Amino acid sequence: MSRVRAVIVLVCASAASLAHAEVALDQRKSGADFMSAATRAMQDDDTANPAMLSTLDGESLWTEKAGDAQKSCGDCHGPAPQSMKGVAARYPAYNVARKAPLDLSGQVNACRTDQQKAEAFKPESAQLLALSAYIGLQSRGMPVSPPDDARLAPSRAQGEALWSQRIGQLNFSCAQCHDDNWGKRLGSALIPQAHPNAYPIYRLDWQGMGSLQRRFRNCMSGVRAQAYPYGAQEFIDLEVFLSHRARGMPVETPGVRP
Repeated sequence: MSRVRAVIVLVCASAASLAHAEVALDQRKSGADFMSAATRAMQDDDTANPAMLSTLDGESLWTEKAGDAQKSCGDCHGPAPQSMKGVAARYPAYNVARKAPLDLSGQVNACRTDQQKAEAFKPESAQLLALSAYIGLQSRGMPVSPPDDARLAPSRAQGEALWSQRIGQLNFSCAQCHDDNWGKRLGSALIPQAHPNAYPIYRLDWQGMGSLQRRFRNCMSGVRAQAYPYGAQEFIDLEVFLSHRARGMPVETPGVRP
């Protein structure tokens, strides 16, 4: 058994005896608080933050006419710094036309197909990440503010259930790591609380940008579980719950993580 897997099993065993308890509001910490000083400095300096290159691409996409409608995002919404201020802080949100909650990337693609009459961006594509990051940037520093919308309640409840559900060959839940054992070490890495307030992020381990759903899939693979496909309702439900769990925390998009 490898050292890292042995540590995972040890943490699982110790956490199994603990009753799950959500992180108290006054104890919440951003993922940035668990990073080295050098990585935090990289995120905080726009000239050093590699994710800012993606936002520049997103800015270009904002004004690019696309699809049969030959419309740009800006044609409908106007300049992003004004029209998108606070938007990312409110997602996921309920989409009336689809009668379901959408995360920010899902809303971007809904606008492409419905308004621009263009093909949706592929999951994890550079374009979708760039436009999502650029929109997210306009809310940087604002508090995560999930909508007070009763239509989101079933999704939030399902997301909380998924968060606490043991999965995979290691029989481990998200909550056991990020609620019950945050601040401890898994191998050489500190376990964060897993708040979604910095996505899309540039992850040094990936050497590129990635969405929260990509991070979910990484974690599922880590506990030897079958990952849901991108866009799965389970991922949206988790995002709805995590947005509620992170309420009031400042948006850091675009974040940098180890």
